[in-house]
Formats: sequence, structure tokens, C-alpha cells
Amino acid sequence: MTDSQADLVLYGSPVSPFVRKVSAVCLEKEVDFDVEPVDVFNPPQWFRDISPMKRIPVMRDRSIAEDGTAGTIPDSSAICAYIEKKHPSPALYPENAFAHGRALFIEEFADTNLAASGGLGIFRPIFFAVTQGKEPDLDKARGTWAEQLPPILTYLDTTLGDEEFFAGGQLSIADITVACVFMQISLVAETPLDDYPALAAHFERMKARPSIAGPFAKADGFIRKALPERFDLT
Repeated sequence: MTDSQADLVLYGSPVSPFVRKVSAVCLEKEVDFDVEPVDVFNPPQWFRDISPMKRIPVMRDRSIAEDGTAGTIPDSSAICAYIEKKHPSPALYPENAFAHGRALFIEEFADTNLAASGGLGIFRPIFFAVTQGKEPDLDKARGTWAEQLPPILTYLDTTLGDEEFFAGGQLSIADITVACVFMQISLVAETPLDDYPALAAHFERMKARPSIAGPFAKADGFIRKALPERFDLT
């Protein structure tokens, strides 16, 4: 990002894995962007107008319109596809038709199954409780880690196999999405992946990428103010 106003602005929060997902795509493509915070629990009317599902992020392309609904796209997957079309190099969607379809499915699988289990079952019961002055619901978080996460992590580990990336033999939207969504759990809890060696190696490679590490560091800095230590869920 630069100090000057970028064409692309993301409305949301750096704590959101979906904001970090779009940020990673921009960083990999060296596309300038801004992030403007929005309280998704009490959003202003202008945000309600551009986010029909009341979710973050929403992207605005200021080169199209500075305000109103024009130039805006809600939903991280739609936003990332737009950025890929507008800034095609380096490609983050495989050219091969089957690999392209696989990448889109892994993206959707992470956005739905992994995000729902990790976000609703672990992140929220811990972090939301702490911010409300309550005790974290560690029983729910530990139950989610022990029961809901293993089938999801097993699928991702098996799908990855001996490959370095999920689809097309190169970094794609699938790898970015899995890393950003899984790292939502890492904000509040330890995430040992000893039983999933392929996924563990992939996770370490992705964490080393500046496009993943930079946005995560900002989120982690925010979380650590309220939650100094991560919990052990094992």
C-alpha cells in the first residue's frame, strides 16, 4: 500500500480472514489498496447500501465511482475474481480448466466449511467472549478442534498430497484462502498439525509469504491487546 489514495479500497477489518484473503491477492499482484474500517455489528447506512448480506469485505474501485453502490463488489471471492481480471499478472487462478475448477472449489470449501468451524466454533467463543468481559467458552472451542476440524483438515491434507500447492502446480486462490481462513484459529489458539503433515508443510510455506504474514501481523497485534496468550485446545 502507498500513502496516496489507491483505486481499490476494502471496507472491513484486518481481523477478518476474508479481508486478509483479498489483501493477500492484492499484495501478490502488487496492486495498491486501502483498508477502511467498518463496524460490521453496527454498520453505517452507507455500508448497508453496498453490502446486501451485511458482511465484510466490500471492495470499491474508486476509478469507477467514489460513492454509492456503483463500483462496489461485496464478497471476497467475487472481489478476488475481479482483481484477477483487472490485474491478470501474476495469475492466481490456474489456466488449466480442471485445475481452475479445483482451485475454486478449495476456495469455497475453505470459505464455508473451514471458516464456519474455525470461526464460529473456535474464534468467536474465545475472542468475542473475552471482548465482552466473559470467560472464553473453551469447552466449545476444544470440542470443535477435536470433532469438527479433523474431517476438514484430513480432506485438505489428502487433497494436497505430495504437491506444494492445491491446484495447477503453482500458488493460487486456493492456497491463499486456506491459509487465511485457517490462520483465524491461530489468532486465538495453538494449531498443531502433526496429524496432517502435508497441510502442516503448506501452512509453514504460506506463513512465510509476505502477502500472508503482513496482514496477519496486523490482525495478531490487535488480538493480542485483548488476548495476550493463545489457548491450548488439545
